[in-house]
Amino acid sequence: MSRTTNKRPGKAKSGLSRKQKVAIYIRVSTLYQVDRDSLPMQRKDLIAYASLILGIEEYEIFEDAGYSGKNTDRPAFQEMMQRIRKGEFTHVLVWKIDRISRNLLDFAEMYEELQDLRVTFVSKNEQFDTSTAIGEAMLKIILVFAELERNMTSERVTATMISRANSGLWNGGRIPFGYDYDPDKTAFSIREDEEKVCQMIKNDYMEHKSLVHTSRMLNASGYKTRAGAEWSPTAVWIIISSPFYAGIYRYNRYKGTERRVENPEDEWIMIQNHHPAIFSLEEHEKMLAILDENSRNHRSVGQKHQTERVHIFGGIAYCGKCGSKMVSTPGRLHANGYRPTNYSCPKHRKTKECDNPTVSDTQVGEFVINYILNMLGAKKKFSTIENPEDLERCLLYGNTFSEVEHIDSNGLNEYFNLLSRYSSDDSYTFSVKKSRKKKAEVDPEVEALRKEKEKQERAMKRLQDLYLYSDTSMSEKDFIIRKTEISKRLEEINAMLGMVAKNSEPSLSDEEFVRQASHLLISRELQNRQYIYFKNLAQNVSPEILKAYMETVLDSVLLVDGRVSSIVFRNGLTHKFKYKS
Repeated sequence: MSRTTNKRPGKAKSGLSRKQKVAIYIRVSTLYQVDRDSLPMQRKDLIAYASLILGIEEYEIFEDAGYSGKNTDRPAFQEMMQRIRKGEFTHVLVWKIDRISRNLLDFAEMYEELQDLRVTFVSKNEQFDTSTAIGEAMLKIILVFAELERNMTSERVTATMISRANSGLWNGGRIPFGYDYDPDKTAFSIREDEEKVCQMIKNDYMEHKSLVHTSRMLNASGYKTRAGAEWSPTAVWIIISSPFYAGIYRYNRYKGTERRVENPEDEWIMIQNHHPAIFSLEEHEKMLAILDENSRNHRSVGQKHQTERVHIFGGIAYCGKCGSKMVSTPGRLHANGYRPTNYSCPKHRKTKECDNPTVSDTQVGEFVINYILNMLGAKKKFSTIENPEDLERCLLYGNTFSEVEHIDSNGLNEYFNLLSRYSSDDSYTFSVKKSRKKKAEVDPEVEALRKEKEKQERAMKRLQDLYLYSDTSMSEKDFIIRKTEISKRLEEINAMLGMVAKNSEPSLSDEEFVRQASHLLISRELQNRQYIYFKNLAQNVSPEILKAYMETVLDSVLLVDGRVSSIVFRNGLTHKFKYKS
């Protein structure tokens, strides 16, 4: 049974006074292993090892079931590392080192961090711990061979796939629009209904030389993609630029699938007359020439696959009029080298069905980052705030909000009640306390949803405690079934609260939301600021960091007529803004 303390986490203590506690990390890569003996065996043996060999009685288990070891993008592992950084643990204990990662660079980065934090890494099966010189040397040798084995396996798979492609065999993937594939005959055939659309694309593009014009023509005519979506310039570009429509099977163009880095052209596999062609070779080459001509003066839509650009509010910004996810495109390059991102409604770009104008991320970012800053400012001085009206004045402080008349009472009152529950202090952890102020009135339906959300979150916590720490622990299968049921109910509640990003990261509890927002804003760039100029911030802070911050705290931002109409936070809290006429 796990033994944990309720002490508030802080920075790692120094010297011998530091209390010893083990973080036990276990992982299996398939659900098949979850249902067998792998996880229980690892758990039982590692608990015994911590007690009998390391002589440490206090431990906590972090478990990732059904996650691959190719990287460290796993929820329990990330939680463990966050708590290690706060100084909660002195040791990390694993069954084998490949439970952490099969990637040498990922492991080396983690191990370097553990060394800086003076945390000892121990692997039971390899019989070493890094508190000794020989243990550290053995670790590095084993990692080199683990990485070598993985790379050799990858090379064998790649060689097999290339051999198949050279023989004209299809290596799988999404069947291109306009075609069907018969796996028994291993042959492609043309779909007459979709071929008609491809011919329309060819004819319109060769006449007007515009991807936008062609996509709008298709949408105005009522045609849809195979997925039932409206046509975008990118979808048109894929058909126009792909040699597949000229009967050519192209393979090995890119190195892997994640970064989309092109191989040299002499390494590409190009099989002529591989399948029936929809366009002639001459038509295909003519369309490529038009694309090339257009790209001399304007960056073509297709080129976005060749360069990486981080759009800070990409996937978060939504049209407040029609509900569509906003499309992110690079804006005009400023004289100082800064290039903002523009967000526009796809229905406005494709069909003119929506009249919501394009908005720059300098406008969105200035509003959002300073609103979050004001929220944290209100938390710090909440002892002086007596009612929601005082809170509203605090949240709308600054010229950025001069045109905002009111914040919707439901969201405002919810945040007032949330701050009443989680009092302000200098730490990143907030203990639940009794409300010191009269509770603000919230719409009964919204209040009921919030209570149900908290109930399900408590049920999830109890389920995890029962699974990990109870003497009569439940089976992994029962745990996964019950966890799935609770997660599904939480998704339904979040949807009713207005959250739209249900299929991305899980939502945050209220307490975790306040903690995360506080923790992320207390940094060298943002500390003790009363106002933040987003353009300056975007030029001085990595866009990856800014985007990660926004995704950690925000679920979605709705935009109407160039303004932020509402913000939905990751805990389901929604703030809607009413502007002056």
